[in-house]
Amino acid sequence: NFPPRSAAAGILCYVGAYVFITYDDYDHFFEDVYTLIPAVIIIAVGTLLFIIGLIGCCATIRESRCGLATFVIILLLVFITEVVVVVLGYIYRAKVEDEVDHSIRKVYNGYNGTNPDAASRAIDYVQRQLRCCGIHNYSDWENTVWFKQTKNNSVPLSCCKAALSNCTGSLTRPMDLYSEGCEALVVKKLQEIMMYVIWAALAFAAIQLLGMLCACIVLCRRSRDPAYELLIAGGTYA
Repeated sequence: NFPPRSAAAGILCYVGAYVFITYDDYDHFFEDVYTLIPAVIIIAVGTLLFIIGLIGCCATIRESRCGLATFVIILLLVFITEVVVVVLGYIYRAKVEDEVDHSIRKVYNGYNGTNPDAASRAIDYVQRQLRCCGIHNYSDWENTVWFKQTKNNSVPLSCCKAALSNCTGSLTRPMDLYSEGCEALVVKKLQEIMMYVIWAALAFAAIQLLGMLCACIVLCRRSRDPAYELLIAGGTYA
């Protein structure tokens, strides 16, 4: 019982940590920090699962009715928590598109092309990772403060296709640039992250439900079988 729950705890903590790490890469495009609530909860659930594994293991070994009852109650609480994670995941997944649409123009207008600037690094990172350029396409750069100040009719080098080594970002060679805009791809990426949380929570909620049923069956059999109770009691005193 303990090893599987330890594995489950590790997986849930990994999913939560993955959300935190990925959010850090895209946080400039998504201002609502409450989006991290499902990740925080799922890490807490993962930690709790590790403790549950210890309780369940001890209760099973010692044949403790009180331990099994505590085990069932904690499993129920974890099940409810995972249902809450699923609901919150769906709520924040639905809000992603509006949040990104609200913040992405401000981020692009704040671009200054210098590496130490956090917003500039975020844009360059996203454009390279997602292979996109601009908000809807590369022409969006023409409306930014950076483009008007540089006056060289080019976009950042992060818009250049990875396979091209001689790309300068010039708008006179649009075939060298990524044609797809970043907004849709950022939204898609963030929604995918939320789906990882939702599916992880659903999968482990089903496992917790099965665990509760098994523990309840054991408790019911023990309470209805006096001979089994006497056998355990005799074994204890022997």
